[in-house]
Amino acid sequence: ILLFGEVLPKVYANRNAFKFASAMVKPMIFLNSFLSFLSYPLLKLTSIVEKKLNKKHTDFSVEVLSQALELTSTGATTKEEKKILQGIVNFGNTETSQVMCPRMDIFALSSEEEFNSVIEKIISKGHSRIPVYKENIDNIIGILYAKDLITHINKETYPWNKIIREAFFVPENKKLDDLLKEFQEMKNHLAIVVDEYGGTSGLISLEDIIEEIVGDISDEFDHNDLSYSKLDAYNYVFEGKTTLKDFYKVLQIDEIAFEENKFEAETLAGFILEITGKFPKKNDMISFNGYSFKIEGIDKKRIKQVKVTLPNSYKK
Repeated sequence: ILLFGEVLPKVYANRNAFKFASAMVKPMIFLNSFLSFLSYPLLKLTSIVEKKLNKKHTDFSVEVLSQALELTSTGATTKEEKKILQGIVNFGNTETSQVMCPRMDIFALSSEEEFNSVIEKIISKGHSRIPVYKENIDNIIGILYAKDLITHINKETYPWNKIIREAFFVPENKKLDDLLKEFQEMKNHLAIVVDEYGGTSGLISLEDIIEEIVGDISDEFDHNDLSYSKLDAYNYVFEGKTTLKDFYKVLQIDEIAFEENKFEAETLAGFILEITGKFPKKNDMISFNGYSFKIEGIDKKRIKQVKVTLPNSYKK
């Protein structure tokens, strides 16, 4: 029913749009009038129910929208355009925790930091907005804007912690489309992501959100070092902190098997911990669904590097 009643007609209509529309316009007008005695009561009933529930249901699943994208993509649609459209489709279903900068990679300043040290670190890192914490990273008290220090940059000392601005906090499960709206309304560019206990889980910027739609955006402060290296057609070395989304993009693999087994993991290292149920040792080999993961580097309790060997059936 799905194939002959929906998919094939859509494919044919898409490839022969004018011819199909010309042939179907009269039958559609006739059927619309002829069957109105059946459709009108149903539409009226649906309208009444929606008003009672105070809700109009117009949601589509990501799968349905992705299928629609595939059906409507033509030869005139470039690879970049299709990538952007796919990003838009997935955008509303993506949570903040999936694209945020994780806690361990946050560049933040202690409120007790000396002014000279603050200037040196900001110049070194190149960030325009920096979280400021008191005592530890779980107690972020505000955001320092680098531009606010420009008029004081030549001073030997300055109470910089007096000019920090209020921080914006969001939960890990906040949807990106909702966060984007809040950024626009508040004219904000940075949010601190907190977990269920109120601890700092990571941070997310407006740039991170936009990149989910249009792909990577490089600026003068971005490093070109990739978080992976390709050894040959079947072997790659990834950093443990590589997000699963980036992992899928690089290898262009079917993500279904990984998504079904990742549980709460968002990075390659987290995925390995989930499927093994323990912390691996250096040179340990883990197999999953035809893929082999070799632990290349360990730093204390953190998986630094992983060698990934693809299955023989892999086709990019």
